[in-house]
Formats: sequence, C-alpha cells, structure tokens
Amino acid sequence: MKRWITAMSLSLSALIVFGCATTGATSEWISPFDGKTLDGWIQKNGLATYRVEDGAIVGTSAKNSPNSFLCTEKDYGDFELTFDVKLFNPELNSGVQIRSQTKAPEGGEKFGRVNGPQVEIAAGDDTGSDSGYIYGEACGGWMTPDAKRVFHKAFKTGEWNSYRIVAQGPRIQTWINGQQIDDLVDDAKLASHPKGFIGLQVHGVGDKGPYQVAWRNIRIKELDAK
Repeated sequence: MKRWITAMSLSLSALIVFGCATTGATSEWISPFDGKTLDGWIQKNGLATYRVEDGAIVGTSAKNSPNSFLCTEKDYGDFELTFDVKLFNPELNSGVQIRSQTKAPEGGEKFGRVNGPQVEIAAGDDTGSDSGYIYGEACGGWMTPDAKRVFHKAFKTGEWNSYRIVAQGPRIQTWINGQQIDDLVDDAKLASHPKGFIGLQVHGVGDKGPYQVAWRNIRIKELDAK
C-alpha cells in the first residue's frame, strides 16, 4: 500500500509539473487598469475621449475623427489577456490591439499611425458578427482568412461580453463568452510585430454619433515564448 501511495504521489507530481509547463506562464495575473484612473495608459491617434466610470474605461467617439486608441505604456509579447467589453451602440465598431506599434509621426503629430493585430469587436447584424476574428490594423487587413471568418452569435450587443486572447509565438487564439472564435498561426506577422502595446480602439464614425464602448476587468498574464 505504501509503495502504491508513493507511486501515485509521484504520478500526481509529474502531472502537476507537466500541466504547469504546458501553460507557459512566467508571471502572475496583473491588472493594467486599476479601475479608478487611466494611469499606465496613453492615447494615440484620434479625438475620441476615454474616461473611467463605475470601474470601466468608457470610450466615446468624436465626429470626423480617425480611429482612436488608448494604449498601455508597457509592451507585451506572449501573453494571455482577458477583459469584458460592451458595445452600447450597434453603429460603432471597436477592437483591441495586441503586439501593436506606431509608425513614424508625420506632419507634427505626436504619435504615428497605430498598427498591428487587432481582435475585432463588432455588433454585426441578424446573421451574426465577426467579433473575435483578427484584423491587421494599418498592416494588411484581415489576418483571419476569409474562408474561416464565419459570422457567429457569441457576441451580444448592449451586454457585457467576456473575451479571452492567448498570443504565444505565431499562434493567436480568441474566445468570446467561452466560445472559441479564432485559432490563427501567422509567422509573418510575428516577425513584423513580435511585441507591442495593448490598445483599446474607438473606430472613426464620420459625422455620426457620439457612440460608446466600455471595457472592464482587464487582466493579463505574460507567458513563455514559443
């Protein structure tokens, strides 16, 4: 009996070690948004406004503004990111930038054009939404192939939606409300955008609006590179 218990203990220990190794985690979960202030964030591009309200970051569109981004001051390479997001208006498109950068400033602007992978946030229509698929903002357009970009109804407009994003090496995986949406491998994009900031987008809306989007419970855990 003693030998059996010892063997079982060793097996459990091996499983635990293996399980930890497969997660690739190198850090604890942190919250880049403290729920009270925008400390640690900086706006790049656009005229949309960002404010903290009831523990959430609320982005409000501005007329005739280009896309706006509220970005982390810290860069991230391989990570797991979770957050809740709510689109208040179906007319507004949004997204979350990952591993993103800015191009060289032009014409006296403080920051150049934000570019990099973006996880889509979109209301869609009666056929569903393309939320959760991956777009190359200012760097080539859709990264998710057209054949894989099938509309779904996981995203709920006007409600809080839980996102999960895992970026490790060339592989980016996304989930919305527990449903896996994308599983993309893109070696070329990893080569051009191996790390960068996280950015909360308020899309340009022309002369319409104002429209709003909000994020809360933003948490990130850095992972080992693969």
